Amino acid sequence: MMAKKFKGRHFIVITLLTSIWINISEVFRYFVFVRPRMRSFFDNNPHVADMDWGIFTIWGLWDTLLSGVLVFIVWLYSSVFGHSNRTALITGTIVWLAVFLIFWVATANMGLCDWNMLWITLPLSWLEMVIGAWLATTLYKKYGNEKI
Repeated sequence: MMAKKFKGRHFIVITLLTSIWINISEVFRYFVFVRPRMRSFFDNNPHVADMDWGIFTIWGLWDTLLSGVLVFIVWLYSSVFGHSNRTALITGTIVWLAVFLIFWVATANMGLCDWNMLWITLPLSWLEMVIGAWLATTLYKKYGNEKI
């Protein structure tokens, strides 16, 4: 079980390391699955889902914020229940429910994507969060009580 005292340096380092996975996963899912389907859905708008450096910067900040939330939830949960694969599964699922499920259901409900796209985006985003939570759990377990 990890120390219950929150260590800011550990949190920052683990968040940055976890955000590498989150960023890679987000970019892969977007370019391989989401972007082509969004362009097909909005076939009369050739500029939908365009990317430039400004959007990539915002996206990187979003992914880092998402990673920070995930790592903090992992820290909270593992402070009480310890480090395990179950911790990763539960915390990854909690963050997925709070972020991705709400986002994609709302997006489809507003008519901004096809409901069928959720069959691809939701499982992949859930896997992304569970793997990210597993990384954070593993890093906290290994380095949580050391000085960084």
